[in-house]
Amino acid sequence: MLHLPLSAPLKRRHFNALSGSLLAWGLQNAQAKGSAQNHVLLQFPRDFGSHPAQVIEWWYVTGSAQSGQRQFGYQITFFRSRVRGVPQGLSAFSPQQLIFAHAALTDVQGRQLLHDQRSARAGLGLAEASEQDTDLILHPWSFRRVSPALGHGRYEARVRSEAFDLHLDFTPTQPLLLQGHEGHSRKGPLESQFSRYYSEPQMNVQGHIGLRGQRFTLDASSAHRAWLDHEWSDDLMSPEALGWDWMGLNFLDGSALMAFRMRDRAGNPLWDASTWRDTHGQKTVTAPGQVQFIPGRRWRSPKTQAEYPVEWKVVLPGRTLLVKAVVDNQELDSRASTGAVYWEGLSEVFDLQGQLLGRGYVELTGYLQALKL
Repeated sequence: MLHLPLSAPLKRRHFNALSGSLLAWGLQNAQAKGSAQNHVLLQFPRDFGSHPAQVIEWWYVTGSAQSGQRQFGYQITFFRSRVRGVPQGLSAFSPQQLIFAHAALTDVQGRQLLHDQRSARAGLGLAEASEQDTDLILHPWSFRRVSPALGHGRYEARVRSEAFDLHLDFTPTQPLLLQGHEGHSRKGPLESQFSRYYSEPQMNVQGHIGLRGQRFTLDASSAHRAWLDHEWSDDLMSPEALGWDWMGLNFLDGSALMAFRMRDRAGNPLWDASTWRDTHGQKTVTAPGQVQFIPGRRWRSPKTQAEYPVEWKVVLPGRTLLVKAVVDNQELDSRASTGAVYWEGLSEVFDLQGQLLGRGYVELTGYLQALKL
């Protein structure tokens, strides 16, 4: 269901068309600003906040939760997009920045995915992305970092939908994981194709989940783990890229893995990367060509007819992993907001002997049509 908390007299269908076209136009026209700018080191706490000069940015948190005999997966994503060509200060109603948000709940026992989406122009107190710290609002949804004076702080997510609610608090247990080269993450063969990117794996989680009026409090005795990504870019995808396969996995022993590959129009690997951090905090970053994503069993969506791999063999230097969806049907249709149809879902990771190693989320884009951010 799409909710548009707009104060300006802009029709919903007109806003959707405007946001989609401006978002695509801005990305197509955003070029790299020279290799001298490509390796600026991230600085905190500033880089917890938004970067409005960049064309696209998102904060993305996923995790698994246990409440008694019920198991859940969840995803919360806030997007910010700069609209190029709009004069600054023209009007409070001019769409200089657009804010989008997606949320999804996987009910494992019910074998179902519930999701919601929102979008609005930034401003007027209804949709904001602070530059000072992680503080995002798309009324009445919010995601923010609180209590930063107490060490690293923690995050709060508040999502209220007709079918489900997410009232979750996340506490980091490990240092920030800077992806790529100190937060400079290449996404393609050209130097201009990169993002700034850091993660917060292995976050502890407390709170409750609402499902159709029933409240599920997360078990205090269980170790709930979540993963946060924050990423921003001007030129994220190669023109040859159809979409990507990505996974963020929290292992039971405290280690963490981020791995992705970009696919070309023929479905072949165009670019790949991974970051592994072991139980001692040692980080290993692979070079392009060192990660293999080998698809296994596939699932066809009865709604869109897109076909997604829901089981994978992932081959990394020194290790091979099996990654399997907990529920097949975890497709999200966001054509009412960002325009994409993608698969994003709770998954488990095993070794070759079938031993459970951890859990995390897998995201698959470009399987119905080429992804246009």
